[in-house]
Amino acid sequence: MTRSTTRRALTTAATATLAGALALSVSGSVQAAPKAATPGFLATADMPQAAGNFWTAGAVTAGAPETDPFCLEKVLPAQGATWHREFGTDLDTRGAQVSVRASSPAAAKQLAASAEEAVASCAADWLRNTPGGTASWDDYGRIAVEEGARVIGVGVSIPDAGPGVHLLGVGRDGDTVTIVTWGRLGELGQAPVEAFKKTTTTAVNKLR
Repeated sequence: MTRSTTRRALTTAATATLAGALALSVSGSVQAAPKAATPGFLATADMPQAAGNFWTAGAVTAGAPETDPFCLEKVLPAQGATWHREFGTDLDTRGAQVSVRASSPAAAKQLAASAEEAVASCAADWLRNTPGGTASWDDYGRIAVEEGARVIGVGVSIPDAGPGVHLLGVGRDGDTVTIVTWGRLGELGQAPVEAFKKTTTTAVNKLR
């Protein structure tokens, strides 16, 4: 092998080595962005139980549900680390859990506050948009779990239709917010408030 041939071979090897190093660098930079871990979710046994009501649950699914939970339209982020799970019974009871892992605890705190505000003003907003309807709400207070949770109930009805009752729980653990909903036909006084508070507490505890 001549000296010029050797020089060309060395140059080719060096180029290949540099290209490989650049590829590894790019690959490493892509892999460095960690994927947000899926938070824990409620199971059917965690939902408020009632005689003759058997809960079923869908899979934990990435993204927000197709239909935003009642009272929370335009609150959930359109993008970001969001998951949901929907629940139902063989009767008319429905439920859902939506969890959002925010960019920081401060951002999560702001999201939780926005969700609470939306739920607290839901009855009044619903009345403004539903001529002839009636609505009421009750604040069932805060729950001492992690960074806190709050449960609110909203009852609505329209003429010639049965009334509907909704319970909503908003809680936070660090950078993650979870929202739990429960709803069925009926009045606020028929809602399983204490059982739902336990459900909300469990949901926040499972976020880790």
